[in-house]
Amino acid sequence: MTTIIPERRPEWLRVRAPKGENYQQLKQLMRGQSLHTVCEEARCPNIGECWGHKTATFMILGRVCTRSCGFCAVETGRPMGLDWEEPKRVAEAAKEMGLRHAVVTSVNRDELKDGGAAVFASTIRWIRRLNPECKVEVLTPDFKGSADALRVVMDAKPDIYNHNVETIPRLYKRVRPQAVYQRSLQVLKMAKEMYPGTRTKSGFMLGLGESWDEILEVMRDMREYDVDILTIGQYLRPSFQHLPIQRYVPLEEFAALKAEGKKLGFRHVESGPFVRSSYHAHEQADGATQE
Repeated sequence: MTTIIPERRPEWLRVRAPKGENYQQLKQLMRGQSLHTVCEEARCPNIGECWGHKTATFMILGRVCTRSCGFCAVETGRPMGLDWEEPKRVAEAAKEMGLRHAVVTSVNRDELKDGGAAVFASTIRWIRRLNPECKVEVLTPDFKGSADALRVVMDAKPDIYNHNVETIPRLYKRVRPQAVYQRSLQVLKMAKEMYPGTRTKSGFMLGLGESWDEILEVMRDMREYDVDILTIGQYLRPSFQHLPIQRYVPLEEFAALKAEGKKLGFRHVESGPFVRSSYHAHEQADGATQE
């Protein structure tokens, strides 16, 4: 029998409502440029902190996803056509924000032959054109395992390539029903093989019913494919229509997993209840370079 824990969060998982001058300015900038952020669409708990520091993760290719992951708050349905002016607008917003490290992600666009890879590549190039000093990190879908699509992105030479495995293999059918664990690992492997000098990154959530041994096995799988940066965070249920939380992971366990990750050889491990792929992304990139 599955145990469902109460929705009331422990003290360490409570955040203040987003507010402040920088938050309001960034919200106006995104609306003025007709841009989307995963911060808003995925209801990220860090939005107040990140936007308060003028950092955000741009979400390209629209706001409607072709997949229906059990943990994700992004809308599922039939997406609209492509907006080829979007990459330039993202770059202009990044320039106006004065970003030194831009993170770009997207919805899944499985109806497109390249999964949206060309728009990713265009966004990377536009950011570099308008902001030569800005590092670019991309968090892409799996492109259904297409090496051709992945190469389009990698040929634009992002500074960091990220694709999340999200959870342990046993939970994939429930958590990521249209994804395949080994395919996600293969995408990370291909990215590293295409450009060995590019830092690769992946992450997963805790609190969905995984065991300690299963977590360590995923971490070992990542290191087998030379993933450099690992992120581990607490799953937080976006709504009652999403998967229930099985447990709140104590801070000590996050610390223990960070230590295990360092033992396994990750260049940098970000592990904590509020950690998300792009949380402190700039610091993660610096950590992977220095450590």
